[in-house]
Amino acid sequence: MSTVSVVIPCYKYGHFLADCVSSVLDEQDGVDVRVLIIDDASPDDSAKTALKLAAADSRIQVRVHESNKGHIATYNEGLLEWADGDYVALLSADDRLVPGALVRAADLLDAHPEAGFAYGRPLRFQHGGPLPKARTQGTGSVVYPGHWWLERRFREGTGCITSPEVVVRTSLQREVGGYDPELPHAGDIEMWMRLAARADVGYVRGADQAFYRVHGNNMSTTDFGGQLDDLRQRLVAFDSVLAKCADQLPQAEQLADTVHTRLARYALRRAYRAYDRGRTDIVPVDDLVAFAAECRPGFTSLPEYQALYRRRRIGAGLMPYLQPLVWSAVVDRGREWLWWQSWKRRGI
Repeated sequence: MSTVSVVIPCYKYGHFLADCVSSVLDEQDGVDVRVLIIDDASPDDSAKTALKLAAADSRIQVRVHESNKGHIATYNEGLLEWADGDYVALLSADDRLVPGALVRAADLLDAHPEAGFAYGRPLRFQHGGPLPKARTQGTGSVVYPGHWWLERRFREGTGCITSPEVVVRTSLQREVGGYDPELPHAGDIEMWMRLAARADVGYVRGADQAFYRVHGNNMSTTDFGGQLDDLRQRLVAFDSVLAKCADQLPQAEQLADTVHTRLARYALRRAYRAYDRGRTDIVPVDDLVAFAAECRPGFTSLPEYQALYRRRRIGAGLMPYLQPLVWSAVVDRGREWLWWQSWKRRGI
């Protein structure tokens, strides 16, 4: 029977702990599981709750920080200092696993020693709302070549994993090291890519693997300034992978050009969409353009920049009224060019 070490970092989430731990210990028949709860000096009763859970189940250990160390240091403490099972999972105290998730991931990794980690589909749910119905019967699995999977992340310029749905081979986790403290908001995607640079990637098909809670305290940002920060963090994360994994990535220069172009296009798209939606007063358009310039010399040749240029010529006040007539440069450059020429002839 495979052994799985589950690290549960907790900061002010004591009221979620019992449900989180139950999803690990009571709903994962078929694997030998141990749990470490690390309370990062929570000001509430999180530590007391954790200790109470540990007193009732010998499979649970607890560490309580006297001072707050932050989430990255807490993650690394559990993953690198404590975990000793065949596999390791990192599960936030406000999330939970789907029944059987650890068994499905462990079975995949047992069958494919070339795979460094396994993940599946997470289910997002709103804080305060009911859990969505989860699929618990898998339809098989697939193992992607690590470099192919990594290249796809660079092409897309974004990740495809939230975090609680991942189970990592412990030996590989120790080989690649811990989360980077320089990447507080993009450390997850950087970690998955570092793992993929050294091993193949398994995916559980058919079944859902974890529940990811969405609420105001999630570290991801949705405000417009936060979206720019997200792009900056992603840029640093991708560049970090290229620097740390240079020996494993002979195509590093090509990957860098690919992701820099993709991130520049994301930034410019957000900039021109601000004109379409009448939000140029709250969207940092100039900063987004500056970011695109930082990412890619010659960014003005990108179709998204041309779309932005046209909208700037029309003006922020008029653009929201004309937006339904505009064809995005990304979707159809030719039709937007014809549209622009027709307005240009009218003296706009």
